[in-house]
Amino acid sequence: MGLKILTEHINVPGINTLETYRKMGGYRSVEKAVKTMTSEEVVEEVKKSGLRGRGGAGFPTGLKWSFLAKPEGKPRYLVCNADESEPGTFKDRVLMEKIPHALIEGMITSSYALGARTSYIYIRGELMFVLRILEKAIAECYAAGLLGENILGSGYSLDLHVHPGGGAYICGEETALLESLEGKRGNPRNKPPFPAVWGLYGCPTVVNNVESIASVPWIINNTGDEYAKIGVGRSTGTKLISASGHINNPGVYEIELGLPVEEFLFSDEYCGGIWKGRKFKAIVAGGSSVPILPGELFLKTAEGTPRLMTYESLSEGGFVSGTMLGSGGFIVMDDTTCIVRNTWNFSRFYHHESCGQCSPCREGTGWMEKILHRLEHGHGNMHDIDLLVNVSKQIEGNTICPLGDAAAWPVASAVRHFRDEFEWHVKHPEKATAPGAVYSGAEDLAFA
Repeated sequence: MGLKILTEHINVPGINTLETYRKMGGYRSVEKAVKTMTSEEVVEEVKKSGLRGRGGAGFPTGLKWSFLAKPEGKPRYLVCNADESEPGTFKDRVLMEKIPHALIEGMITSSYALGARTSYIYIRGELMFVLRILEKAIAECYAAGLLGENILGSGYSLDLHVHPGGGAYICGEETALLESLEGKRGNPRNKPPFPAVWGLYGCPTVVNNVESIASVPWIINNTGDEYAKIGVGRSTGTKLISASGHINNPGVYEIELGLPVEEFLFSDEYCGGIWKGRKFKAIVAGGSSVPILPGELFLKTAEGTPRLMTYESLSEGGFVSGTMLGSGGFIVMDDTTCIVRNTWNFSRFYHHESCGQCSPCREGTGWMEKILHRLEHGHGNMHDIDLLVNVSKQIEGNTICPLGDAAAWPVASAVRHFRDEFEWHVKHPEKATAPGAVYSGAEDLAFA
């Protein structure tokens, strides 16, 4: 199944304890970094690796670190975004629950690279049991001299805290997260200034995803050049994929970027194909906020080129015929799925989670939900379909944070690729509202 960087020891008994984790080679990167490398050298290794943010944006991690301002007399902070509220994504939760020390080791090594003396893990409030696992692991590190004053006798000191959020999706956006961490309402900030200049408490701050930070120890132990050899092109290293929906083997998989999507979806090593032998209808490839794709466009580009599990391959064709790898939240849909119902469900979520700060998002998400409700419940008309696209365009690109885009893209792509199904809901409301009814193309009607 390819190289495992993050999950190699996930099934080792006791891997959640410091003793077992260190027996498996844990915290070697901390010792190497604080005793033999400068902070600049650690940053340079991460830059060489080509590691990209694993939370969804895919921005180069080392480059992001290099932007961190270093003013005199101001502290710097590293904040781990463990909010993971994207529907369809659960990889970070599994990593923190099973191997908490992988994240903590990454936090120490990364904090050293950034010159941070206090760092935070911001975890979603619904995961209190994971918070307790992390706090126990952090206490072990303090007792072993891996956290606190003078780590391993190096002269470097670090305090690490875990902070639970209140369950708001918007706090997955880095500036809303920082507002929440400061004790304020979690509203996104205008940028610029960016957190690298004006972040937590007005100080230079880097916010990185759990998976991104947990990948740093391997890079320091094995060099950035070795990490860059894994994967394809600019998509280097491995990636955790949260696979769910209508597949035979749902779960979290660590893959080498560059794996053919057909192999990932249909191989028994991974997803195992579509359950019950049904037809592959559609997929949301990177969490609910990315464009939905019909099955045939996911497996191959519009030009017929087989797609790979990389940032570049999945986005080939733009939003006309491509999508995004995003956070790696794979939601697979078979031919019993109603696309209109699914899109309405996504819209309900984004309407509920909008912070209300920007008018296009606050009003537009509600309008889209209402229109989709009409269509799904047999009260829609043809004008509603075009109105949906129009509203999504009014939202996209017109908000402070990407939540507006996240709400607009699934709707616009669903209409783009499955317009006939939306029209069927208008033309045949009595069929569309029948229990278990699903549009089936030329056959017009099927029952799930």
